[in-house]
Amino acid sequence: MLRLLLLLLGFLTLSLIVWHIGPGNIYEAATRLGPVALCVILIPSLVMYAVEAYGWKITLGPSGQAVPFLRIFAVRTAGEVVNMTTPTAYVGGEPLKAYLLQKSGVPMVEGLASVVIAKTTMTIAQVLFILLGIALGFWILGAQGSSGQIVAAGLLSIGLLAFGTMAFVFVQRRGLFTWILETLRKFGMRIGFLEAREDKLRALDQTILNFYTRHQAAFYASTGLYFLGWLAEALEVFVIIYYLGGPADVWSAISIGALSVFIKGGTFFIPGSLGAQDGGNLLLLQAFGYSDVTGITFALLRRFRELVWIGIGLLCLTVVGKVAVPPEGC
Repeated sequence: MLRLLLLLLGFLTLSLIVWHIGPGNIYEAATRLGPVALCVILIPSLVMYAVEAYGWKITLGPSGQAVPFLRIFAVRTAGEVVNMTTPTAYVGGEPLKAYLLQKSGVPMVEGLASVVIAKTTMTIAQVLFILLGIALGFWILGAQGSSGQIVAAGLLSIGLLAFGTMAFVFVQRRGLFTWILETLRKFGMRIGFLEAREDKLRALDQTILNFYTRHQAAFYASTGLYFLGWLAEALEVFVIIYYLGGPADVWSAISIGALSVFIKGGTFFIPGSLGAQDGGNLLLLQAFGYSDVTGITFALLRRFRELVWIGIGLLCLTVVGKVAVPPEGC
């Protein structure tokens, strides 16, 4: 019920923003874009998905390395559909990725370990990207007035996120899933599903620990690839603003892209971040000197990109879901 209420509230917020700025003004700005421009706008997100899929692939063990890259790409895209469309803090699709990998012959333990590690490297890269965006925001907007206060609040928030990420890595090295199981037992909670799989949970923790201790080069490579993926999101910002006729600046595009990621991450509890993400992008572009029409058109074009990838993700889910399940169970 709460999810539906948040979704309706988000839709109402977006509708009011569009009505306030004027549907005619938005339509006029959008019609300047032809089919070629819309295709070009999708290229940065394709680069981002491909680079991040490879960043995930190198965290896989021997079984995963044998899986073709296109299947890894399809599995990741299918999992991201769940992350984008459900209020699960962008982690709901991760178990699905491991399950679909199992259908491709990757043991569940190995698949789950890879999604945990890849989510960690992605988050580290995300923190670095947002920090870069905040630093550029300080440089471009200055530290005075409301802009400085917003950036300062962002720094505090990202500091907390960085601390949480480091704590998550620390817990992984100590045995994340075993720790969860033991914590539940201390509170007198015994979940049959987890208790019956204690050996697999310990094997999962050991697989994650082995990666951190024996494959540090792969860890740094994965983080670097995810960082390049986030930079591709900034490229998308640059391309959209360029086609909307606004002055496109590389540094502003990186800052806007990073702060937009921060806004989206902070509104994960709203399905699709509907309304909050769009209003945040509008305010963000206003802060960088762009008009209301450019801001909301920018936000709607990014929604267009998301809808395209949701469609692609559903197609990928249909295709990879038909692969025969291997003999090994969960």
